[in-house]
Amino acid sequence: MISISHKTKQFLVLGIKILIVVGAFYFIYKQLADNEKLDWQKFIVLFQKNQSVVGIIFILFLSFLNRFLEILKWKNLVSSFKIISIGEATKQVLAALTAGIFTPNGIGEYAGKALYFEKSKTKQIVFLNLICNGIQLILSIAFGTIGLWVLGFRFWVLMIVGFALLFFVLTFFTKKIKIKGYSIEKFIKKINEIPKAIHQKNILLGMARYITFSHQYYFLFLTFDVQLPYFTMMATIMTVYFLASSLPSFQFLDFAVKGSVGVYFFSLMGINEWIVIFITTLMWFLNVVIPVIIGSYFVLKFKPKWKS
Repeated sequence: MISISHKTKQFLVLGIKILIVVGAFYFIYKQLADNEKLDWQKFIVLFQKNQSVVGIIFILFLSFLNRFLEILKWKNLVSSFKIISIGEATKQVLAALTAGIFTPNGIGEYAGKALYFEKSKTKQIVFLNLICNGIQLILSIAFGTIGLWVLGFRFWVLMIVGFALLFFVLTFFTKKIKIKGYSIEKFIKKINEIPKAIHQKNILLGMARYITFSHQYYFLFLTFDVQLPYFTMMATIMTVYFLASSLPSFQFLDFAVKGSVGVYFFSLMGINEWIVIFITTLMWFLNVVIPVIIGSYFVLKFKPKWKS
């Protein structure tokens, strides 16, 4: 077996950290610079027309609240086996977000968080992260289905309900089947081992986060002089988030996926394509790019616990 010296490991980890940060910034730059549908001239004109210090602070506050609620969710879930501070939870969430920006569906986040804990806790951290992300997906499906119903896509709703019923039936009959020692029954048992109070808090924080980012989307449309009935706008936003979250994508392409879905549904409401693309890009910049920039600092400061 080839032995790697402590110094070599340090250089290797430093190289990986720099690669993650440089890669993250490169992908962000490419998406903003190469998107031909972003007409910055139109944005500047509209921004100058509607600029409001209070409005800007409010939108930024919603971005902060969105990520802070995610941090509280993670702190809450980790408390099932270890109490960590908000500062520690912030470090883990933002560093993991940076690590996961160019991995499919943020898979890198799972590894990023696991690195902050003992190796023996890796499976547990991956499981908790699955629970953390899972509640947001479930809420997106639930609210998105309501959105589709409000917009009149009743056939789609019936299909979703049908697939959900089929999923539960198949789960019931296959829950004891084991694949490499794992089964649905074992997974459900692991979920039930987490105290109910933690699950309840996770659901409440997940709902608060969903309400926060969906209304941030709504207020940005108001900023761009889009005047539609509240329930119509929110139903469209919920539908877009549901369908976009159902598609496999990378974090750095998140705004492109949501933008594509958004253009289709918002165009049905008579909203200009460039406005949809700009708002989706702003949402991505405020809720992904800024946290990734902050997370880059934590990635560079990360120090693994070496074994003697």
